[in-house]
Amino acid sequence: MRKNKAKFFHTGTVKKSIIINASKQKVWNKLSNITGLPLWVTDIQKTTFLSKKKRGVGAIREITFNDGNIIEEHVVAWKNGEYFTYIATEGLPLRAYVATISIVAKTKNSTKVTWESYLNSKKMTEKEFLKFLVYIGSFYETSLENLKNFFEK
Repeated sequence: MRKNKAKFFHTGTVKKSIIINASKQKVWNKLSNITGLPLWVTDIQKTTFLSKKKRGVGAIREITFNDGNIIEEHVVAWKNGEYFTYIATEGLPLRAYVATISIVAKTKNSTKVTWESYLNSKKMTEKEFLKFLVYIGSFYETSLENLKNFFEK
């Protein structure tokens, strides 16, 4: 007899950081272009604006991944030169996804970039959710490495 695996809602966080040898302003210029993701975020085919607003609270983007998945994200907090926070409203197996990308100057020519998120799943097993958290962590790490390589190549 197969054991029935109960499906519940799960909550978790993911946080990854990297030091990039580039000025804070240069890094912010790249990150604050919220549709410039294909240049550094892994597995993205294209990103387009769904709003007239291009920066700041109220900017909305649609991200199309190489596998065909489409995610809609809304910027809900923005402090110029320091961070922005966005929520995903469509396209993830989650009830809630809130993420912040922040930057801090370490020296004149090096910047720490941190990408962190809070996730609350749709109904799934704990094993499925933990696997998803590992995937998101790996996705952040690879994307941050791509960003670092963009500046340091």
